[in-house]
Formats: sequence, C-alpha cells, structure tokens
Amino acid sequence: MPSDRVLKTMNAVHRGLIKLTGGRVGWQAGMPVLELTTVGRKSGQPRTVLLTSPHQEGDVLVVVASRGGDDTHPAWFLNLRDQPDVEVSLKGAPKRPMRARVANAEERAKLWPKIAGDFKNYAQYQTKTEREIPLVFLEPR
Repeated sequence: MPSDRVLKTMNAVHRGLIKLTGGRVGWQAGMPVLELTTVGRKSGQPRTVLLTSPHQEGDVLVVVASRGGDDTHPAWFLNLRDQPDVEVSLKGAPKRPMRARVANAEERAKLWPKIAGDFKNYAQYQTKTEREIPLVFLEPR
C-alpha cells in the first residue's frame, strides 16, 4: 500500500492540477470529486483531502474509506469518526457544513454491492484487506 507520504503527494498533485487549470480539470474522475475538511483528532487543526463520491442521494454524498485496500483506515476517516462535523466543497463550490455518519451494517449491505459493481476498484480494494471498508454519509447540517 502507498505510504502516507505518497498519498499526501498524490493529493497535492491532484490539488495542483485543479489550481493550474482553474478548475477545468480534476473535479470529475468517473465520479464527482469533493474536498473534505475534517478536524485533526490529534492536532485539532483543519485537515483537507480530495475524495471521490461514488454515490449521491439528493444532498447526501457517500465516500468510501478504502485507502486503496490497506489494513488501516485513512486518517480522514479517523478524524471524522472522532469529530463528525466537517466541511465539504463539491466540484470547487464554496464549502458547506456537513455531518459525517458511518453507514450502519444494514445501510452498507444495501449500498456496497452497487458501489462495488459500478466501480470495480472498490471491490478490488476490499479483497486486499480483512477490515470491512466503511462507507460514510456526508449529510447537510
């Protein structure tokens, strides 16, 4: 699995591409791209990451805490699990306050087959790890 340094570098390159192109490139990666800002669980400082949303239900966005199939959860997931009040910018729009909620077993059982069927990379990530990859609902506050 990629190291934290590699993941942060990839995120910085993605963010740079968006900035360099004035937002014309980088906000769509086969699914909508969003900017998620959490509060660092150790630092208390804002932490921002670009993520894809493979499923949307009205104003509710779903993100997948896959970390490429790594055995550990991504830092952003641990942050929002501890402090669910987040900010989200979809496709470069102004940030909106949202509340993160981890899907319960029933919600995940219903939604995972659709996400994994539509986006095969997520199905592959799940085969790489024994942890159940969480789905997170980002809901307007």
